[in-house]
Amino acid sequence: MEISKGVEMLHLDFHGEIIHPILLWDREAAVLIDTGFQGQIEDLRVAMEKAGVSFDKLKVVILTHQDVDHIGSLPEILQERGSNVKVYAHELDKPYIQGEIPLLKDGHLENPPKGKVDDTLIDGQELPFCGGIRIIHTPGHTPGHISLYLRQSKTLIAGDSMYSVNGILGGIHVPTTPDMNEARLSLKKYLDLDIASVVCYHGGLSNVNVKDQILRLSQGL
Repeated sequence: MEISKGVEMLHLDFHGEIIHPILLWDREAAVLIDTGFQGQIEDLRVAMEKAGVSFDKLKVVILTHQDVDHIGSLPEILQERGSNVKVYAHELDKPYIQGEIPLLKDGHLENPPKGKVDDTLIDGQELPFCGGIRIIHTPGHTPGHISLYLRQSKTLIAGDSMYSVNGILGGIHVPTTPDMNEARLSLKKYLDLDIASVVCYHGGLSNVNVKDQILRLSQGL
């Protein structure tokens, strides 16, 4: 689904579980935000081509955090694209993504997905790709969870800091959030942003009265 020019919400189905990586692109490059589960590289390729973007154009992968449904296809992407792709994540989740520490919530996996993180991101940083991407450190779900704000389209890519149901923001997903206090504080970081649309990895797009919805959630109502 096209959110705005050069911003596509992908719709991937993993055994009935729907997830929403985000694809950004302009003339220079394509940026993928989160990579789905293990084995979904072909689903990603098909979804990108459906949006009119060749997989060969992919130059940047940004990981919102370390969970397997977000980093799953990273090894296959790196195997295919090699040094043509640069991987970004927050420094607190980097060692998990690189396989130096067992994944926080999937430490039992014998062969977890892993891949090299080329650059770490910090709160407030601006990446120059596709009209500018602002990094917001939103811990709680994981220590290094980040959200992304696209100023051009006033879009917040919320990762797993929130979920949504039928276009309505449902708040924080308690069962998968180890630090609820941090997660609640993270929601308050969104209040200063001019947001027209929110994309949650689980639940997809919300674009009706989102500022009011976020304010209500940040107050715990």
